[in-house]
Amino acid sequence: MSEEGQLEIQVRRRVRSALAQAVNETRIAGGVVLVALDGVVIAQEAGGFANQALAIPMHVDTRFRLASVSKPIVSLAAMKLLDLGALGLQEPVSHWLPYFRPSLADGRRPEITLHHLLSHSSGLSYGFQEAPGSEYERFGISDGLDCSGLSLEENLRRLAAAKLKFAPGTAWQYSLSLDVVGAIIERATGRTLPDAIDALISGPLGLDSLAFTVQSKPELAVPYVDSLQTLTVMPEPAEVVPPDGTNAIRFSPRRAHTVGEFPSGGAGMVGGASDILKVLEIVRKEGAGFIDAKLARLMRSAHVGADLRAQGDGWGFGYMGAVLMDPSVLNTPQRVGTVGWGGVYGHSWFFDPAAGLTVVSLTNTTWEGVGGRFPQDVRDAVYAALS
Repeated sequence: MSEEGQLEIQVRRRVRSALAQAVNETRIAGGVVLVALDGVVIAQEAGGFANQALAIPMHVDTRFRLASVSKPIVSLAAMKLLDLGALGLQEPVSHWLPYFRPSLADGRRPEITLHHLLSHSSGLSYGFQEAPGSEYERFGISDGLDCSGLSLEENLRRLAAAKLKFAPGTAWQYSLSLDVVGAIIERATGRTLPDAIDALISGPLGLDSLAFTVQSKPELAVPYVDSLQTLTVMPEPAEVVPPDGTNAIRFSPRRAHTVGEFPSGGAGMVGGASDILKVLEIVRKEGAGFIDAKLARLMRSAHVGADLRAQGDGWGFGYMGAVLMDPSVLNTPQRVGTVGWGGVYGHSWFFDPAAGLTVVSLTNTTWEGVGGRFPQDVRDAVYAALS
């Protein structure tokens, strides 16, 4: 057997083992892991159940509620519009959305640019990150995971009424910025965001799993919540408190099936692992002929340094996820320049340009699949095989 064949067997075996252990220990209900090396998929593994009650097994083509895995897709759509000359990174948001001029606490209304939005240095926030009684709560601002009954413009008008957390470009905070990007894409294309994503991303790349609303079979993976080593179906609606004890995150699983809910660019899409991998591979491969190589490099570069990023030492932030700047302060085999992020329904992804490696891990379990041991188990399994 060739060395390449032996390597594939090792990766598959180790990934399969990580999946089986997580399922057997009831840390996740089920999951799908895809691994690509130098552009070739060397592992496609599925384990556990998409629906435990009906004993429906997980398959590699199972579709999931993506939550923040929506962000790299919408970011790529924005960069495609930059490539076409329809948008500019330093263009004020107000050029496209005149109503969107949030103020600082002192009353000043600084300009927010597409660069600020993509890098989460805009001064915006998420409601689940704010203290009880905050403007986000009082104004009824949706984080894009619940059934709000609002239009995209109404939600952003409410967001614009809330004070900015800081002057754009002076700090970093994870936020509803990609929902604003989605509205800009709508204005720039004259299409709804779902139609724009189809025209800019899904159609040209031949992706068939991505959507904002699902009305037909096959069903999405049933979402579960892990708590004290037990798994329960996520209720409708749900409030899930992360293990660190911060504010509860509000979910509405039926949102993905509800026509009329606004298309959240930061959290509202559904899709499968194969299509996510293809989106990430475009950026890892410096545009792959789909966008200019300079724009792809901008997506995976750290525009916010580790000094401004509160999410962990050694990481900066680019236009689609966190960027590894200093592996020496972290217990990770990943190389400098690795880009990664996740989705709160139970997902994680990363690509390591220096290693030619891209890994997508989608599960149907919150919190384990995004912030538990499982993403690290998958990461370590892949690198152990490659070593």
